[in-house]
Amino acid sequence: MITVVLSGLRARWASFLGGFLALALGVGLLTTMGLGLSATFHAPERSPQRFASSPVVVQGQDRLTLDVRRGPDTVPVSQRLDRPQPVDKELLRELRARWTVTTAGGPDAVGVDAVGVDAPAAEVRALAGDRAQVLTGDERRRADPDPERDAQALVALNALLGTTGGVTAFVSVFVVASTFAFAVALRRREFGLLRTAGATPGQVRRMLLAEATALGVLASATGCALGALGAPLLARTLVDGGLAPEWFTVGGAVWPFHLAFWTGLTVALAGAVAASRRAGKVGPTAALREADVDTDVLPLGRALLGTGLLLTGLGLLAWTGVTEPSELLKRKTYTTLPMLLIGGVALLSPLLVRPVARLLRLRGAVGTLVRENSAASVRRTAAVAAPVLVTVALAGTLFGSAASVTHTRGVEAREQTAAQYVASGEDMKQVTGAPDGAVLSPTASTSLFVRDGAEAVVKYGARAVADPAAFAELARLPLVAGDLRDLDDRSIVVNEEFERHRVGETVEVWRADGSGPVRLRVVAVLALGTGDNGPYVTRANAPGALLDRIEARGGGAATARALEASGGTVRTADAWAAADHPTSSPQTRLGLILVLGIALVYSVIGLANTLLMATSVRGGELASLRLSGATRAQILRVVTGEAALATAIGTLLGLAVTAVVLGTLGAGLASLSAPVALVLPWATVGAAAAVCATVAVAASALPAWRLSR
Repeated sequence: MITVVLSGLRARWASFLGGFLALALGVGLLTTMGLGLSATFHAPERSPQRFASSPVVVQGQDRLTLDVRRGPDTVPVSQRLDRPQPVDKELLRELRARWTVTTAGGPDAVGVDAVGVDAPAAEVRALAGDRAQVLTGDERRRADPDPERDAQALVALNALLGTTGGVTAFVSVFVVASTFAFAVALRRREFGLLRTAGATPGQVRRMLLAEATALGVLASATGCALGALGAPLLARTLVDGGLAPEWFTVGGAVWPFHLAFWTGLTVALAGAVAASRRAGKVGPTAALREADVDTDVLPLGRALLGTGLLLTGLGLLAWTGVTEPSELLKRKTYTTLPMLLIGGVALLSPLLVRPVARLLRLRGAVGTLVRENSAASVRRTAAVAAPVLVTVALAGTLFGSAASVTHTRGVEAREQTAAQYVASGEDMKQVTGAPDGAVLSPTASTSLFVRDGAEAVVKYGARAVADPAAFAELARLPLVAGDLRDLDDRSIVVNEEFERHRVGETVEVWRADGSGPVRLRVVAVLALGTGDNGPYVTRANAPGALLDRIEARGGGAATARALEASGGTVRTADAWAAADHPTSSPQTRLGLILVLGIALVYSVIGLANTLLMATSVRGGELASLRLSGATRAQILRVVTGEAALATAIGTLLGLAVTAVVLGTLGAGLASLSAPVALVLPWATVGAAAAVCATVAVAASALPAWRLSR
């Protein structure tokens, strides 16, 4: 048996090359992603910067702690504030009286949020008590500006690498399984000869499993080596692209190698199991009789799995759109759920390619032959269309969903203001002396903390209104109930996400600096939208909030000149909405390109391998065409036309999946009372389809040119 397996691998190395490359690449990517994930779990953190020379840092309290009920007990739950509270003035005087105290970025002053102290930590803690936090060692970085940015970057990086690893596993399983299944279908004559020579079905199955094991071990080992080389390159790419902190590097964890190796071997065996069962059922005479005829192109197991994935994907999309439409706007949802649809349609593609091919009307003898050959050779056409479907659908759903969400937010922001000009920036100044007829509405970003039920504390991003009358005149918010003109220092505008969201109800909130609770009356309720609709309060309920936006209408060009005195960037409302809500951030684009690039590489490997194998065994068919009078150019047009037609079928199926996903997203946006501004990334989808078509035509033309001589 071992001799037969090794001889088969040597004789058919070209047939196994595609599966080997796909599996090695998959294992290499899994190893690389695993090493990156391991680095996010155990990454060293940035050293303190703001008070690097001070052994002790005294900082104001930076958390709001509320009691919530969990089961029979009441436990404290903390939420990080927007900024630490100022250090107690009396404590500052006591610290300065005993030790050397320094402040960062300027001379000593009261109202600072943190100071460095050159003193023993134990004595400082005894003096401070519960009036402030005392930080030492690496904890001093909590006093740096934006101390959570590295942690947030690692969380986002963890999600990106996990998603990329999932896509890698999904596509590698699909490509490797398809490669084995198609290779077995092409070897039916060989299996018939083995059965005629006395081989039992069990021996045929064991031979295929042994080949898969040998291929899996070699490819997995190669992939682990590639992953070890690629991990440092990935870390540098992530740092250069702004997806990871500057100090991010991969570590020396061992578990990613084990996980990737055994996953690769399992994928190889799993892809061969179904194919080996079919090969074992081939009878001696039936194999010879049916060697060149497509039968049983959709086995029961594949049909059940494909139907289950398709129904599950459709059901989850519909359920999410009805019960939690806001979830459709999240990257985790529009990255994972479409994979179920893609997998289901790809598995059922043998049922779909024949009717789609029959619908196409191609002119001339060559066109007719292309259409009929594609419809008759269902297995070959489906094997070519499926990887194209995966690539086009991923390009359409990932890039389309991301672009649609961000574009919708920009359209929503523009529709929610009647302003002609918007000045935006950080720490802006109030504008005085506005031109006659101009209406100016200054607002600031802040946060509010609300107890949600008895078991949670929710932090809401809010906006603080300086002039309620001007705000009500310029705002075009999606009102469900109430009136924006009723907003004052004792009231609040909420959205439907709040537990209490009826006009006249009282909401208990804590402010951004931790002060509270404050009881505010609901005067207006907004639709949820894309998530940026409220809440709104007045500046009296946003202590310390810095002005960052001024909306203005009327007064003509004089108003724009007056806004320049605020220190912010002055734009028209259209330009402001486009600038503050771009199509996607560079980090998001890099992540999506990484995911799509993996799928495209796999598709190229699958297409090239499938068409090289399929065309190489068509010598008799092509010779018959020559004998019937076809020229060599006509034969090449037929073969490449079949490849192009299969690519077009895969593209159409991928666009159908994209339409379902984007249609569900549009329905979810409509249910949220948000603008439906869907974007189909034609350039990205077209580029992916063009690459697949180029590879498919080339991979079919080369062996056809050789065989038609």
